[in-house]
Amino acid sequence: MFGILPTIGPWEIALILIIVLIIFGPGKLPQVGKSIGKAIREFKGSVKEVEDSVKVEDEKDEEKKQKG
Repeated sequence: MFGILPTIGPWEIALILIIVLIIFGPGKLPQVGKSIGKAIREFKGSVKEVEDSVKVEDEKDEEKKQKG
């Protein structure tokens, strides 16, 4: 899927989670997870807005081609 990047297996994910746990501590993990989830939702919303905008522009272009 990503070409050069290696696949991330269960051991790599476990290592990343352990490092995050060491850096942030168990008390901050829910807050970090909530922040990451919020950021992902906002990103998806922005992508959806851009897709809708492009779709509207494409429809306008098609209407102009059909009329002209």
